[in-house]
Amino acid sequence: MTHQSRQAALAAAGLAHPSPDTVTAPLFAAGIPFFYPVDKIQVKYEMLRAHVVNGVSVTAAAATHGYSRPSFYLAQASFAERGIAGLLDERPGRRGPLKLTEEIVGYLLAAPADVSGAELARDVEQRFGVALHRRTVERAARRR
Repeated sequence: MTHQSRQAALAAAGLAHPSPDTVTAPLFAAGIPFFYPVDKIQVKYEMLRAHVVNGVSVTAAAATHGYSRPSFYLAQASFAERGIAGLLDERPGRRGPLKLTEEIVGYLLAAPADVSGAELARDVEQRFGVALHRRTVERAARRR
């Protein structure tokens, strides 16, 4: 695989380092073909390894791999929790509805089908103290 095809594959998968020119760590600067500064996952892994195995300070490891100290700590925590998969960036945005708890969804699913979304929204607000839009209620109640 050429560097160009590898870079294209990484970019297509969303795994390209945002600024590979800032990666100045010795392994990447030595010109060894295996160590590729565009590979975000490899760079994050080597950043963590430099700190844990080689004893490089967090500040130096982060700086020479093109990341900030807070980014280092986020990568470290994610790696500790999920292994190499933790080094993948999470999908941006919310992870689902914020107000719809299992209890509320259960209540909505148990409601009679002929009750309107607006009525159910009022019921949910009175019963659970959570204000929902009628469309949110209607979408949740449609899961029947």
